[in-house]
Order: sequence, then structure tokens, then C-alpha cells
Amino acid sequence: MLTSLLEYIVKSLVDKPDLVKISQTTEDSKITIGLQVGSEDLGRVIGKDGQTIRAIRAIATAVAPAGHEVVVDIIK
Repeated sequence: MLTSLLEYIVKSLVDKPDLVKISQTTEDSKITIGLQVGSEDLGRVIGKDGQTIRAIRAIATAVAPAGHEVVVDIIK
């Protein structure tokens, strides 16, 4: 659910949604999400002063299972 929600959000932001790839790994209570987008869409995902990526991270933390730490990284 977490990855599908983030995929929907990120694909809505970018010009080339077919280049969006999201990976998830889980270790104990830590969930790591990797976001990969086209180079021309990188600025859209990060946003002005990082506002967009901070909002994406906040959403990911809010919908994560209780007791889990969520890390959202942008993969270049």
C-alpha cells in the first residue's frame, strides 16, 4: 500500500510517469523507499527548497505501519 500510494503521488507530479520506479526494502522496523525518476523530473519531485520531497516523506511516515521508521531516498 505504501509504495502504491507514493507511486501514484510521484507519477502525478512528473512529466514522464513511465520513468518512475519505486523500490521498498524492510529491515526490522525500518522501511526504506527508493524513488527513481527521469533526470528532467528530479526538480519537480524535490520541489522548491525541498518542500515537495518533505511532504512525500511526511505522507509516507503517516501511512506506514505503527512502530516503523520510514526513509524515502531519491535514487539518481
